[in-house]
Amino acid sequence: MATVWFVLAVGSERQHGSNDGYDDDPARHYRWDSTVPQHAHLAAGDVIALWDKKRLLGVSVIERIDTGNATKTTYFHDACGKADFKPLKTGELKWWCNKCRTRFEKPQPRNRDVVTYCSHHGRAWQSLPGRLTGDQVRRLCDKPTSQHSMRPARWEKVHAALDEAGASLPAQVTEKAKTVIRGGRRQATVEVRQGQETFRKQLLHEQGEYCAFSGPTPAEALEAAHLYSFAESGEHHEFGGLMMRRDLHRLFDLGHIAVNPDTGILDVGKKIRDYPLYGQLHGQTIRVPLQPQHRVWLGAHWDRHRTMP
Repeated sequence: MATVWFVLAVGSERQHGSNDGYDDDPARHYRWDSTVPQHAHLAAGDVIALWDKKRLLGVSVIERIDTGNATKTTYFHDACGKADFKPLKTGELKWWCNKCRTRFEKPQPRNRDVVTYCSHHGRAWQSLPGRLTGDQVRRLCDKPTSQHSMRPARWEKVHAALDEAGASLPAQVTEKAKTVIRGGRRQATVEVRQGQETFRKQLLHEQGEYCAFSGPTPAEALEAAHLYSFAESGEHHEFGGLMMRRDLHRLFDLGHIAVNPDTGILDVGKKIRDYPLYGQLHGQTIRVPLQPQHRVWLGAHWDRHRTMP
């Protein structure tokens, strides 16, 4: 059974004062660090669902996770050394320690070195505010009574709950996209693979004798191009490929041609842009309709060849 991660994004409504919080944008990215339980368990390709304790905010697929190092300031109650406290609205002593069950003046700071994480998941984001309540989210988690900010759940159960709540389309989009980028950003290969001919026939049936980049093309000159690393997954995914002219397929695999996943505009690299045959494609719109899954996979390719250092 596949995993979906419910991650807590409470923003300005957070009550716990043991750290300064995180700069989150639920529709685009989510940040955490190595002090968070389960911090190293999330991976590119996982389904991620953000909620704010009261309701589900939305669901997406992790495109990539950036890691780094930082010094983090955390806070504790000096009387017991614990970080289990919250601010109070009245009284001279503004803080309440849940461990000591007492009021105190203010938390004390301390610094520690941490590993930082930032998930990027904007391309497949489906906004679903309130489709599931906070209580429903808790019941779906593997451990419903957990207080952790990152909680695993079985995707099949979440999918069923979203279907019942009338959110079947977003659930289907994330289900089909979640296996896209697992394993990282690797260049696709072009050798003959098991099932490749079936995959090609399917794309020809769906897209016709039509190159996604250049337009009408004889079938003999077309190849079924995977938009992800087939060598990594070993599977042919629905909406996981486009028909391309053989030379354009090779140039796409090498990153000389990429597609902006947000606009569908072709970007021809400077190395080959002076060749009229290819330069004329630069800035053109892709010739076939793109499904959400296409955009996620094209986004992984774009990140590798256009935005990654």
